[in-house]
Amino acid sequence: MKTKIGVLVSGGGTNLQALLDAQAAGGLPSGEIVLVISSRPDAYALTRAELAGVRAAVAVRKGRPQAEFEAELLALLAESGVELVILAGFLSILSADFIRQFPNRIVNIHPSLIPAFCGEGFYGLRVHEAALLRGVKLTGATVHFVNEIPDGGKILLQKAVAVEEGDTPAILQRRVMEQAEWLLLPAAAEMVAKSIAQEKENGYL
Repeated sequence: MKTKIGVLVSGGGTNLQALLDAQAAGGLPSGEIVLVISSRPDAYALTRAELAGVRAAVAVRKGRPQAEFEAELLALLAESGVELVILAGFLSILSADFIRQFPNRIVNIHPSLIPAFCGEGFYGLRVHEAALLRGVKLTGATVHFVNEIPDGGKILLQKAVAVEEGDTPAILQRRVMEQAEWLLLPAAAEMVAKSIAQEKENGYL
């Protein structure tokens, strides 16, 4: 029985697309993406989900209490029977109460080699700006479990990417996506989905 996966997004959804493409190509045999939830109603990720035939929903974060927002997220995830949550460009920090609902069942992708350039305030282009400012020669991406510390959970996979002469934050961001993020996230999704599926088969869940 496949592990049901829910993907939380906030923007364009390039990492979501990598997951959808992997699933279509048979690269996610232990899991099935059953739901995509965006914290923004105008996120292009919702269109990507719809084009792939995956249920798409919106839970607006802006201007709402955290508890109300997370209650809606949990209700949507429960409706679809989601067992594994993947954060793919999701810009809201989840509370410890939410995380406890999915122990070692929430996975995030971060565009650096943790522990470098991570934690609160490090997201999107800010990560790559910091890497270039520091003058590092290698950066990359990390997939990790989510705990109550931003970018602080157990590391699952990492991949290094070279920083090249003349890189801008946008150029570096694209290279990290192509050479690391879009490869790591589907691999990690399959790894965790397979583990959950095995636990179910063995009667542990």
